[in-house]
Amino acid sequence: MAEEKKRDRGLWFREMKSEMKKVVWPTRQTVLKNTGTVLLCSLLIGVCIWVFDFVASSAVEMILNVFNA
Repeated sequence: MAEEKKRDRGLWFREMKSEMKKVVWPTRQTVLKNTGTVLLCSLLIGVCIWVFDFVASSAVEMILNVFNA
């Protein structure tokens, strides 16, 4: 039983090594371009959330000031 598990494990590693050779890794330029895109999109979404939060909190504050007057 233990010998069979060893063989299965060895087969798994050989197959994994074979599959890793088929992987097409991205170039440095592609990685940098994609990283820049992700950072820019994250920044834009963050700014949109910040603006929405500012407008919503200002609106709530204005409504509360009107009714407390």
